Amino acid sequence: MDFAQLGTNVLTEMLGPTAIAYALAAIGLNIHFGLTGLINMGQAGFMLLGAYGFAIATIQGAPVWLAFLVAVAAAVVFALLLGLPTLKLRGDYLAIVTIAAAEIVRMIGRSTALTDVTGGAEGLTGSSFKSTFQDASPFPDDRWTLGPITLATNASNSWWLRIVGWTLVLLACLLVWRLMRSPWGRVLKGIREDEDAVRALGKNVYGYKLQALVLGGVFGALGGVIFVLASSVQADSLGRPVTFNTWTILLLGGAATVLGPVLGSLIFWAALVLVRGVLRGVVGDALSVPQIEQIGWVLVGVTLMALIVFRPQGVLGDKKELAINAR
Repeated sequence: MDFAQLGTNVLTEMLGPTAIAYALAAIGLNIHFGLTGLINMGQAGFMLLGAYGFAIATIQGAPVWLAFLVAVAAAVVFALLLGLPTLKLRGDYLAIVTIAAAEIVRMIGRSTALTDVTGGAEGLTGSSFKSTFQDASPFPDDRWTLGPITLATNASNSWWLRIVGWTLVLLACLLVWRLMRSPWGRVLKGIREDEDAVRALGKNVYGYKLQALVLGGVFGALGGVIFVLASSVQADSLGRPVTFNTWTILLLGGAATVLGPVLGSLIFWAALVLVRGVLRGVVGDALSVPQIEQIGWVLVGVTLMALIVFRPQGVLGDKKELAINAR
């Protein structure tokens, strides 16, 4: 087994667009659940709408900054449409509604009636919408080496995409850190603990929940943009498993923390690549690549289940403030 190459693969995945996209989505989910107590099982829907918004706007000739704004606007509209009729529902009912809404978005995106717009089940190829983002790069077309990782500067899955992605993650963390210490953030935490008590103090609980849903959805949409800038837009690639993975990342890192979603994403993708790499080295050709992929998911899932049992607040979480089995 080539441990040096395995270490390089793990580091590359930890810093890659997928980890960035999931970190942003988990930060949004942290605002929903960690701060407000909303059980949103449809974060993948926000990511998919952000991806479609960015890609379709770019294909229609919009500059890159406008395409990002369209992605954000799509998430805001979806959050309003989703939240206005549902945020008075109890937590388990809200979970059912949100996962259904995300599935509706996915089915609409892959429908044949919208093939000219969304590409249908085939989706939108990366070459049709990445050019404006790559052209916005200040770097020359080249390949750079940083430590063991060598990547193109501007092409798909590049250093440029990583710089923009981690900058967004940093800004998102700073915003969440500031919000958690603001009166607005304290009201959200109060809603999470006892919304009737907050309502008795004269606060508009419904309005605060809607604001949290919109803000968290915007981070989900930005995660979706980063996700597809490394590949392409395909509705099925942002389906139910993405939401479940995002929840796992949030609970792994620690809900109601600033850096928990980021740490959870790093650990999640590092563990997955490490397990798959070790399996390939141990079993050799005895198992096919798809079988190794599935076993890797199983082992990571078992490990995470053990973590939830023995440390339900996550790696960085505070058990006194939030633990998923203590609610």
